[in-house]
Amino acid sequence: MSTETETAQRLLQAFMQFKRVEWHRRSVLGYKPSEVKLLFCILRGEKTDSPALKVSEISQLLQVTPPTVTQLIKELEASGLVERSMDPSDRRSVRIRLTQKGFTVTKQARNEFVNSFHGLVEYLGEAESRQLADLLTQAFRYFTTKEAAENRPSVQGEDERC
Repeated sequence: MSTETETAQRLLQAFMQFKRVEWHRRSVLGYKPSEVKLLFCILRGEKTDSPALKVSEISQLLQVTPPTVTQLIKELEASGLVERSMDPSDRRSVRIRLTQKGFTVTKQARNEFVNSFHGLVEYLGEAESRQLADLLTQAFRYFTTKEAAENRPSVQGEDERC
């Protein structure tokens, strides 16, 4: 087995370990990861100068179906974290906004995430943490560039790849 193949396998194993830990699936402040993700999405939408987000816009941003978003919104609305309002320019559309409680929970969730990464910085040290961030950013660029190249339509005469 070549050194390059061994290194590729080590990288794959390292990435797969994160799936086993499931740190990205744990609840935050008693809320499901999908609910917290939705809260962050709504908050990000509120930071722009545009009106609150529509369900369809949230659906596109999170890359999930509108019924999935609607169900999450119902749960968050029942918890008092979001509110719906009619779009003044299109009465058929509903806009979603964080309540004060939703804003507070989102801020607390963000602080919890940041604190967990502070722990990682303490564990690895400043220099290795910066190096890890740089390497992960490069890995992300590699995979997104590769995916974009694989998904672009082929030009006539270009090699077809399986």
